[in-house]
Amino acid sequence: MNKNSKIIVVCGGISSERDVSLRSGKAIYEALLRKGYSQTEMYDLTRDNMTGILEKRPDMVFLGLHGKGGEDGTIQGMLEFAGIPYTGPGVSASAVCMDKILTKRVLVSAGLPTPSFTVRHRGIDGSDEAIAQSLLEEMQLPMVLKSPCQGSSFGTNIVREATQMQEAITDVWRFGDTLMAEEYMNGVEITMPILGNDELTVLPLIEITYERSFNDYTTKYTSGLHSHIIPACIDKTTEQSILSLGQQAYKVLGCCGLSRVDFIVDHFKGPMIIEVNTLPGMTDISLFPDAARYMGMGYDDLVERILDLGYETTRMLQ
Repeated sequence: MNKNSKIIVVCGGISSERDVSLRSGKAIYEALLRKGYSQTEMYDLTRDNMTGILEKRPDMVFLGLHGKGGEDGTIQGMLEFAGIPYTGPGVSASAVCMDKILTKRVLVSAGLPTPSFTVRHRGIDGSDEAIAQSLLEEMQLPMVLKSPCQGSSFGTNIVREATQMQEAITDVWRFGDTLMAEEYMNGVEITMPILGNDELTVLPLIEITYERSFNDYTTKYTSGLHSHIIPACIDKTTEQSILSLGQQAYKVLGCCGLSRVDFIVDHFKGPMIIEVNTLPGMTDISLFPDAARYMGMGYDDLVERILDLGYETTRMLQ
């Protein structure tokens, strides 16, 4: 991409992941300046300044957003309507991958392995007590209760005892009226970062370990509370299975530019796809830059590659 191009790094936003997004955006912005893109601007997105992006008429928008309002197809649709190129997957892939229920339905329809799940709705499926009882009757403990449209483990609870159900359900309702109960997988967490549009570059697989009982928001974004093991300590057969499944998921969900496919390698069932992140974190301790660094691609080069992949993709309404 031309070094004189006008680039806006959009970050911040309105989701629960706002603080991480600001950290990602600042790192991206500084990398682009170091790469010589002198007309780069960092833009803290709020509900009140959305039209400012359109008024600036950038040549390219680098999306450093995470969560609702940034990773769910909404801003992607606005940019496409205005004919402004942007980084990362398009509207449909972003919307589907942000919704864990829709993601799993697509994966199941494609024959790709993902933990079994069931869905409940507040105010429709009875009282919280009735919902708790129905889940306990339908699924085995432990189970995972999730708010389906949150990232960074917000609204995610591992329920190991029946007495924990009420508290977990209440936590999910903080983020919306839909609850996804998922089969608990006992195994190793592996993430698979992917770059590319038509031709894919798979970055090294990462095994994630952490010091606390659950990989929650604080654990993910606090140095010293987690470890990224690169390459992942898994056998060759499991590695090849993950590589195949991850690329299939990337393609069937319509991802482009970049995405990260998260797995748990269950001790009995093998690799199971948990979710797909379409705008993965780009902080100094994030998974995607760590994988790139291991294969010899520095942070600045990674940012420029993502920029180029976005520019290659024409996504504007005709």
